[in-house]
Amino acid sequence: MPKLMIIVGSVHEGRIALPIAQWVRRAAEADGRFDVDFADLAEIDLPLMDEPNHPRLRQYTKAHTKAWSKRVDDADAFVLCFPEYNYSYGPAIKNALDYLNAEWNRKPVGFVNWGGNSAGTRAQVALRPVVGALGLVITKGNVEINFPQQQLVDGRFEPNEQQAAVLQAQLDEMLALDQALRPLR
Repeated sequence: MPKLMIIVGSVHEGRIALPIAQWVRRAAEADGRFDVDFADLAEIDLPLMDEPNHPRLRQYTKAHTKAWSKRVDDADAFVLCFPEYNYSYGPAIKNALDYLNAEWNRKPVGFVNWGGNSAGTRAQVALRPVVGALGLVITKGNVEINFPQQQLVDGRFEPNEQQAAVLQAQLDEMLALDQALRPLR
């Protein structure tokens, strides 16, 4: 069973990222085709990139980097859950991606992002070149959520029908991409 890492890409207090990512986790676990690893960047607490060597060398010197490297290396696919900040993605998700290099290569990635009117589209567009440079393969269907606070019920994110359908299609595609890319890794 492929290992799907769901990355909570926001770390600030009061973030809506956690309930949204928990919805993704519930959906992936209910799907039953993935071993789910829930990676909350607030808990992982990576400092701003502090390794002396370029990540492509994989000559890590810090325990937090070695642990992150192993965890990402063990994953077969990723869902990045992240908000839009000032027409782009936030620093936590960029830092987590930049810590590593080869560990991401030739693995599928899907996005679940949100914002106001744009539903996080601009953040997704800005992050696409970054994940492409790391060798990740982006799913065609990605979840975009307008004003997600309106979908919180007692602290739990409740997706609408379209969001649930897009996430399910993303999981389907992720499984197919994993099978296609696995021999190339």
